[in-house]
This record gives sequence, structure tokens and C-alpha cells, in this order.
Amino acid sequence: MKKHLIIGNPISHSLSPRIHNYWFQENNIDGEYDKGLIKENEIEAIIQKIKTNEIHGMNVTVPYKQTVISFIETLSEKAKITNSVNTIFNKDGKIHGDNTDIYGFEKSILNKKIELKNKEAFIFGAGGVVPSIILALYKLKVKKIYVSNRTLKNANLIKEKFDFIEVIEWGKIIDCDLFINSTSVGLKDGGSLDLSFDNLKGKKFFYDVIYNPPKTSFLLNAEKKGHKIINGRDMFLYQAQKAFNLWHNITPKIDEKLIRYLYND
Repeated sequence: MKKHLIIGNPISHSLSPRIHNYWFQENNIDGEYDKGLIKENEIEAIIQKIKTNEIHGMNVTVPYKQTVISFIETLSEKAKITNSVNTIFNKDGKIHGDNTDIYGFEKSILNKKIELKNKEAFIFGAGGVVPSIILALYKLKVKKIYVSNRTLKNANLIKEKFDFIEVIEWGKIIDCDLFINSTSVGLKDGGSLDLSFDNLKGKKFFYDVIYNPPKTSFLLNAEKKGHKIINGRDMFLYQAQKAFNLWHNITPKIDEKLIRYLYND
């Protein structure tokens, strides 16, 4: 049996085991997928199990998408550019890291038929997924990207990699077309960014990379003001589909049957 694992902290919210185990069954693959609540000092040992084929495929979520890189032997170009890994597997006998978040975010925008060419986007947070979002936005021909983070140093580190972004002081809001919460605030009930969007002109798009719960306070507050909201569900689905393809050379179906299974059972 091919073993798979997602590592992170927290991890209880993850629907990755549910979606991948469903796809194993649908595609007649003898596999299993579990969650691993991992401390940072346990990462190296668990990743070595990729090398020995004890684990066939691994996903990485917050806060380890950059931490894992020092234990990986080869990286895809996308993983190198973003310095972010969310998918790991054994490639030609080496521990290989890849990034399917870029694909997931881009597909989630295209699926909603949102035209971002020459538009402006504002990202809150500077964690491991932000470089992936920036690269996807760049591919979608966004005119301007702003990044704001409570810890200014971390936002400036991202600017060193992507010099075309503009770092904004936390609490200051620029009137943009798309606002993205990339932080983990909202993953647990009651969490809020404590930011005011009262001075925006017209209706905007608010996007939260969190998919469970489906509506964070970030989205709920935006919805109350009449803005259009998008959660991280489609990004999650498509990054998972891409990871599955890398592991098994099969592109699993994303359809209504899957959506009902994931969210309505």
C-alpha cells in the first residue's frame, strides 16, 4: 500500500485525507492518506521516509512550507522561485519538492471567471503561501500587488524575491480590486484581522485561502458590506489534483460528486 501524509501545525482542519482517499478509491489505487501533527524538530525524520519509500507522497501546510526545503534534495523551478514547497515525493531516488499552490490559486481565479489583467491586489500576510499567490497573480497580469504583514521584516523578505511588489504598513488599506487573506487568522473560531475596509469605493473581491471553515470573519464581514467573497476551496481542490497527478500520473476528477462527498456528508 502506498502511504501518503500531510504535515503541519495545526492540522485538524485539513480535508486532504478525505479528498485523496476518495481519489484512491475512484482510481483503484492501493493507497492511504493520513494527517501528521508535526513539531519542527520532527520534520527531517519524517521527510526521510520519502527517500526510503516508506511514504509515497507528502503534502505540507502551515507553517512548514519553507522549513521543509532544507531537508529536500531537488526542487522544481516553481519551488525554487517561490522558496515554497507543499508537495514532496521520491523522484529518481531523491527527495523532490514541488509547488502546486501556484496552479491551485490561478485555477481558482480562472474558474470564477475573474478578470485580473491590469487590476490591483492586496495580500495580507507573508507566510509560505504568499510567494505562490504572487507568482499566480503575476501570471494573471495583475498591474500592482501590495503586501502587508504585522511583522514588517517578513514582508520585506518577500520584496527581496519579488521586487515589483509594494510593502504596506500593517493597518493601512489601499483601495484595490482584490483583497486576499493569506494568514491563518480565521482558521480557528473568533479570529479576526481587525482591519477596517469602510473607505473602499464600490464592490470588491475578498479571497481567503482558508477553506475550512468556509466563511472566516474576513469573508463574513466583507459579505455584510456587499462585496463578493471567495474561500480557498477551489485552490485546495486544484492544488490537490496537481499533487495527485505528480504522485500517480493520473489527473483525478473534480466534479459535483466529489464536492458533495467533501462538504455535505
